[in-house]
Parts: sequence; structure tokens; C-alpha cells
Amino acid sequence: MTERQPLLLQSDASDYEGSRGSAARPVRSSPPDNTLVNVHSEDSLAASGSGDDEIGSTDKSYNPTHHRDLEHPTSNFDTLVHLLKGNIGTGILAMPDAFKNAGLYVGLFGTMIMGAICTHCMHMLVNCSHELCRRFQQPSLDFSEVAYCSFESGPLGLRRYSMLARRIVTTFLFITQIGFCCVYFLFVALNIKDVMDHYYKMPVQIYLLIMLGPMILLNLVRNLKYLTPVSLVAALLTVAGLAITFSYMLVDLPDVHTVKPVATWATLPLYFGTAIYAFEGIGVVLPLENNMRTPEDFGGTTGVLNTGMVIVACLYTAVGFFGYLKYGEHVEGSITLNLPQGDTLSQLVRISMAVAIFLSYTLQFYVPVNIVEPFVRSHFDTTRAKDLSATVLRVVLVTFTFLLATCIPNLGSIISLVGAVSSSALALIAPPIIEVITFYNVGYGRFNWMLWKDVLILIFGLCGFVFGTWASLAQILNDRTH
Repeated sequence: MTERQPLLLQSDASDYEGSRGSAARPVRSSPPDNTLVNVHSEDSLAASGSGDDEIGSTDKSYNPTHHRDLEHPTSNFDTLVHLLKGNIGTGILAMPDAFKNAGLYVGLFGTMIMGAICTHCMHMLVNCSHELCRRFQQPSLDFSEVAYCSFESGPLGLRRYSMLARRIVTTFLFITQIGFCCVYFLFVALNIKDVMDHYYKMPVQIYLLIMLGPMILLNLVRNLKYLTPVSLVAALLTVAGLAITFSYMLVDLPDVHTVKPVATWATLPLYFGTAIYAFEGIGVVLPLENNMRTPEDFGGTTGVLNTGMVIVACLYTAVGFFGYLKYGEHVEGSITLNLPQGDTLSQLVRISMAVAIFLSYTLQFYVPVNIVEPFVRSHFDTTRAKDLSATVLRVVLVTFTFLLATCIPNLGSIISLVGAVSSSALALIAPPIIEVITFYNVGYGRFNWMLWKDVLILIFGLCGFVFGTWASLAQILNDRTH
């Protein structure tokens, strides 16, 4: 059901601070049709955090997994499939372009290292969630609530910033999903244009405009249950498209000496942005673990998370390596755009991938809407006015992603920008900060190894954030001036 995000993200409309004095309510959850949801009450979380004497102390006897009331828990295999779908999307088709910006061998080893770091950060987030669940006696927490609770139980000087931390994470989740929607819009338009250029040439902006109406209508559907068949069709089309794309890439491969083994320093930040965009599955990790029948199988050396991320890293590395080796410096922002123009099978691949991504847009779009919609509804009194405002909001947000895609018609640049700005913040910057604050009162291990490790990851993420954003913006501005 998902691609890189929890579908039912809790909105930022409610305020924890306003409910600290309230009594804890029973924790209940009734997730519809295997949808990933949170399984706790915001009021109970706030109530558990009240009382300065208790904050920072952990009740080791409290096991959060024993207090989760799940109506539709997922098996290990279901969780693995969700994890794979949450990490494999448009990013995998952009990996050959990432290798072009890094060089063949830098991309090869860099992608594996990036996958290892991102996987470790996912483990960090899950471990912090378990520690904070015991500390606040909550069955589960989502990403933004982990940030909130870490600050709330951290050093006294940082507790005043707990709500700010929660809102920052929610904001970056919003930016990430809006960025994904913009990439999806442009991806569909470029692939349709590539097919139609064989018969009649038009600028990509015309295809974006043609898509706007159907995209708005599709995103007026508010019940995710009705989108289950849509998600299934999109998944089948994606698998078929990737399989056929591999068949094209692996035929008549040139020698490895025909491409650059190492690229220039100037383009390396673009590689970082695209690679971290592709590995951005951290938003789906906690909802998956929270909804497992046996959550103890999620972590560990041979757990679900490591198994899934090894498969993801191997797929990304293979597509990037062979795609760049096959098409060299002429590789496009999506590998599907490099397939032979006049070949019927390649045209079907472009169409199937375009339809799959078009149908997946709604699932990506659900998250930013779910963040903003409660806030918009709270400004109206009648039910009719609330519903009308929610409809207008959906139209405005879809149109906003359309305008962004129109202004930045370079798919590779916009993927790199989204990855450098928001994906690096969520995947590489937030987890080490949260871990340092969470274990402030517990300790960082022998020789403070955890602290030094987190500082190194944080520096790596900040460098990627700054230089990746700068390089992506420079490329976008350079494309617009030429």
C-alpha cells in the first residue's frame, strides 16, 4: 500500500502541551484493511510525559509490544513486502543517473555504504522508539513522536523544544512527500512525452497540463480502501516494467573502461542527493514495526529490516551499475527514457511505468494532505464548510505539485534536490540527534562510542544536505539559463 511513507500519518493539528494534564485513555486501534496506522493515543502520550520526576527514567519491566492492540497485525513476510515497496519506487530508475554523477566504482561502493548507513539509522530510530515507549509507557510511537519524546525526556535545557522538534520532523515529512509527488508528476509526463515524440512532438509542460485534471479527480478520493485495487495494479505494472528494463540493460554491455570510474567532485553531491532519495524508506520503518505480529523479528542480524534493506541495496546497485555501463554519459534522469524509441516493447515499458507511477501518486499525496487537512478543517464550523475546505485543499496541493514540476522540468535535478533537502534530514540528520538525546541519561557505551558514531553520521548528513542542495540548485538554475 505504500511507497516510502506511513499512509496514515498523524497530523500536527493537535498540541501535546495542551493535553499534558489529561488522564490517559485506553489504547485502541482499528486499522482499515491492512493500512499502516499508529496504535496509541496522543492524549495518553502527553499524559505519560507529565511529571518531571518520572521523565528520563525507564521502566524495564514494561514491554511495549505486549500492549499493542492490533486488529490486523502483519506477518514477517507481509512486513518484508511492505518494506520493499516502501523503498523501491522512482528512485531505483534514477540510480544510473546517480552513478553518472559519481563514477562507476564510486557509485558501486558508495551505494552499498549509503545503504549500510541508512539501514543503521533505521535501527537507531527503532531502538530509540523502544526506549521511549518504555519510558513513557506507550505501546508505539511514530517518527515525529519519537522526536518529541526524546526532547521531552532529554536534558532540561532541551525540553522546551520538544514540540518544535516534533513539528520540524512533521514539516520535513510534508516536504518529502510533496517532493515525491512533484517527481511523480514529472516522471509520468516525461515518459508519456517520450512515447508520443515518436508520432508528434510537444513540450513537456503540455503533458503536465493534460495530466492535471485527471490527477485532481483521482486525488479527491478520500477513502484509502477504494485505492487498494489501484495500488495492486501499480505494483504489478512496476514489477513488469523493471523486469523488461533489466532485459534491455543486460544485452550487449560495453566494457567497463568506456565509462568513468570516478567522477568529479562537482557532481558528487548530485549523486548523494539521488542516492539518499532512493534509500529514503525511514518514514515507513516505525509503522511497519508497530504493526507486526512478532515485532521482535524486525531487528537483529537476520531480521526483516536487514533482509529487506540488503535486497534493496543489491537492486539499486545493480540498476545503477548496469544502467550507467549500458548508456554511459547519455543516461537520463529515469532509465526508462533511455530505452529504444521505436521498439514496441520499450514503449509498453514507458506506458506501464507511467501508469503505475500515476496511480501511486494518490498514496504519496495522502500523507501531506493528512498532515494539513485537520488544521484547515479546524478553521470552519459546519460539516459542509469543513468538507468543502478539504476539497479545495486537495485541489490546491495537486496544483502546487504541478507548478513545481512545470518550473523544474529536469527529473534528475529535482530528484537530487528532494533527496538532499528532505531525505537527508529525515534519514541521516534526525536519527543521530534523537539517539544522542534519548540516551543522554542512560549513557553512550564504552569510550562513548555511540556518541562518536552519531557525530560522524550527523556530519556526513549535514555535508550531504548542504553540498547536495547547493549542487542541485546550481544545476537547476544552470538549466534554466541555457
